[in-house]
Amino acid sequence: MIDYVIERGPAYSVLKVKLNPGVSITVEPGAYMLHKGDIEVQTSTMGVASAIARRLFGGESIFLNTFRARSSAEIWIAPETPGDIVGIRLEGGDLIIQDTSYLAHVGDIKLSIAWRGFKGLIAEGELIWLKTSGYGLVFVSAYGAIEELKLDRGEKMTVDNGHFVALDGTIKWGVRKLGGLKTLVFGGEGLVIDVEGPGRVWVQTRTLPALAQILAKYIRVASK
Repeated sequence: MIDYVIERGPAYSVLKVKLNPGVSITVEPGAYMLHKGDIEVQTSTMGVASAIARRLFGGESIFLNTFRARSSAEIWIAPETPGDIVGIRLEGGDLIIQDTSYLAHVGDIKLSIAWRGFKGLIAEGELIWLKTSGYGLVFVSAYGAIEELKLDRGEKMTVDNGHFVALDGTIKWGVRKLGGLKTLVFGGEGLVIDVEGPGRVWVQTRTLPALAQILAKYIRVASK
C-alpha cells in the first residue's frame, strides 16, 4: 500500500511515509512535521456525528488533516509527546484505540466512537475510545515504548487503564476498578481493563498522568 519507516524510537519516534501520486494519509492535528514533493492538504471532520462526540467526550480536535500526494512525495509525522509509534494493518476488522493514541491512517478507514462507559470519568475524565474500521493502515503512538501481546481464544489478561493503547475488535473487554474504594483513592491504582482473546492488545510502558503528578510536586515547590 505505502512504504514507511519509523525511526528514532522508542523514545522520540518519527513516522516517515512515502506516497505515490494520488495516495493520501489522514493525520492527527499537530502531528505534521515536514513533507517533500507536491502535496495538497484538506481539513475535515471525517464524519460530523463522530467528530462532535470525539470533541465533547474525548477532548480531541473535531478536525483531521488529509495530505494527498500530487506527485511522488514523502511526509514526516511526529506525535506531540515522546514515545513509540506502531503501524497496525486492518483487513476488514475493527481496532479500538485510546483516544490520545490515534496518530494517522491510510486507506479505506472509517473513524468512529467506541463507548467504554461512564467509569472512564473516574480515571482520566474520558468517556470514550476511538474505533477504526475497514482496510488500510492505522498508526498509533504512546508515551513510552509500545508492546504487542497476542491472546489465544479464551486467554484472559488485565491491563491498567493508563497503559492501554489499542486492541483488536475480536477482543472481549470490560472496564472495572482495581480492588476496593480504598485502593482507588489511596493505592495509586484506578481502573483496569479485563480482556479476553482471541486477538492482539497493545500497551505502553509509561503513562502521562503519572508523569504529570511527579512534575506537579516540583511545580508546587518552585512556586512557593
